[in-house]
Amino acid sequence: MWNRSRPGKTSLILLAVAPLLISASPPIRSVEVQIDLTGLRSAKGVVLACMTSQANHFPQCDDDDEAYTLEAPANQALTLTFRDVQPGDYAISVLHDENDNGKVDRVLGMIPKEGFGFSRDAKVKLGPPDFRDAAFTVGNVPVRQAIRMRYML
Repeated sequence: MWNRSRPGKTSLILLAVAPLLISASPPIRSVEVQIDLTGLRSAKGVVLACMTSQANHFPQCDDDDEAYTLEAPANQALTLTFRDVQPGDYAISVLHDENDNGKVDRVLGMIPKEGFGFSRDAKVKLGPPDFRDAAFTVGNVPVRQAIRMRYML
């Protein structure tokens, strides 16, 4: 018959070992991801960067509450740093918003007038690269990416 007033041997062992199991798992450590931008054609406007782990939110990070975003004054030698990044797979997109209006200006509705770039220097064909082409892994050590800006016009 089960006696609720006295814990069994198994319960006592679990109570004794549980704190050891909890303390044995290492804490999740956040790191920095730095991007060195090259090829900015001017110091006009701002540079907007976003980093996402969600393929369906790449390259613009729209409606991605977990995306990391940065904005900095444009400068021809520029390094941006995403801080407190959790481990995972990410892709970065960068826009040189020369007129500082917060969006990609286009010609004929499709061709970007302003500069752009992607992590892993992912190639642009008839549109932005796929997430997997720009993706890189963040683990427990800082990551540094070089992104070359491209201008279509």
